[in-house]
Amino acid sequence: MNTVNLGFENKLWEMADKLRGNIESSEYKHVILGLVFLKYISDSFTERYNELLEYYPGMEEDRISYEAENVFFVPKEARWDYIKSQAKQPTIGQVIDNSMVLIERENASLKGVLPKNYARPELDKTKLGELIDLFSFNVGSKEARAKDVLGRVYEYFLKKFGTTEGEFYTPPSIVKLLVNMIEPYQGRVYDPCCGSGGMFVQSAKFVEEHSGKIDNIHVFGQEYVATTWRLAKMNLAIRGIDADLGERDADTFTNDQHKTLRADYILANPPFNIKDWGQPRLIDDPRWKWGTPPAGNANYAWISHMISKLSPRGIAGFVLANGSLSTSRSEEYEIRKAILEEGLVDCIIAMPSQLFYDVSIPVSLWFVSKNKNGRKDKVLFIDARKMGYMETRKHRELTDEESDKIYSTYHAWRDGNDYQDIDGFCKSASLDEIRSHDYVLTPGRYVGIEEAEDDGIPFEEKMEKLTSELSELFEESKSLEEKIKENLIGIGYGI
Repeated sequence: MNTVNLGFENKLWEMADKLRGNIESSEYKHVILGLVFLKYISDSFTERYNELLEYYPGMEEDRISYEAENVFFVPKEARWDYIKSQAKQPTIGQVIDNSMVLIERENASLKGVLPKNYARPELDKTKLGELIDLFSFNVGSKEARAKDVLGRVYEYFLKKFGTTEGEFYTPPSIVKLLVNMIEPYQGRVYDPCCGSGGMFVQSAKFVEEHSGKIDNIHVFGQEYVATTWRLAKMNLAIRGIDADLGERDADTFTNDQHKTLRADYILANPPFNIKDWGQPRLIDDPRWKWGTPPAGNANYAWISHMISKLSPRGIAGFVLANGSLSTSRSEEYEIRKAILEEGLVDCIIAMPSQLFYDVSIPVSLWFVSKNKNGRKDKVLFIDARKMGYMETRKHRELTDEESDKIYSTYHAWRDGNDYQDIDGFCKSASLDEIRSHDYVLTPGRYVGIEEAEDDGIPFEEKMEKLTSELSELFEESKSLEEKIKENLIGIGYGI
């Protein structure tokens, strides 16, 4: 499902277009998403309000009637109908800010989270009012929640404008695959670079889809960009996900908000190849048990950080640029060798290109585990580079069937349940074999070449057909050459 299917992508672009020339494009999503959350809260409130009016008249202003359905209570002057009635007023920025204050006052889990900067002078109030008038679609009703309209709106803006901050949206197909691989049924789930909280939302969905309770998982995260940290807090709060995202936005390496945490599940899409990540200030950090990562690239700092956060039964699944699989830089090589020799690397998946919006760099999925149950000297390699279909000219998607094939293969291998190597797709490699490849983890080195299916046509027949086709091509090219000569002579060129 994408925003085109939901029918409001053009409307979202029109909304962003309203802000053009007034503020930086990187700010568009923050202005609009604040309104999206406000409308989400108001839409879900209004739907519950109408239900109470119909079935329990007199209870429609009773806060407990909303809390029981995990719906935020919205005071009158913060409801969308009131905000829309004030859209043409020069005080509309103050009206929105005030509505955010009122909602926070009524709902403790949103305290200090909602944006309150709509009255600032640089935000054109006429454009802001027009923006509100454009908001015709519902984002918070039960039907909209079932379609995850809120997530799709966020996806749209991060796809369009996220890269201006170096912030990349993790495509849903990758998030779902990571979640289905590690199956976070119960325990502590951690994301050290959580963005808007998408990994947590998908984990909660996974639990609910498998007849579990959302309270079975406890969410911990950290985010460096202040506005994104607030978005994550909002995103999780309105979905009823109780999350500890630290006291504030902060850098994971130099200001770890969860120093004592040991997580059962880690899901992450850390920023790739970050050069200046603060290594000189962290030389003796206890997280570098397997060696100090190089100052010029944070990839192995992320790997080491995540392994250090795992509980004795913990498993981590994360996205990294392909260079991390085979880098020969001494510090990275030594860390990779050490974690392999310790039996921590569980599975490596080479992914197809163009899965990320506006990011062409090829990626792989890593899975490291503290609890490998007798397979410490084995690593599963999966080559999924041929999978996926082009959803647009620039973007590839995995099908549900392909995703299922990947995680079912991993589960069969992990559980000792009828797993078999498949040439060109998967291989369970021994540590000795990995040593012979000098600890390189590129799946293509291990899975071999896909065995071609025998089409039943004898070799002689194939050669005869090929010779005939080549002969026909040669005759066609001669004929074309003659026609070109005739045409050139006809228009006065001598050959």
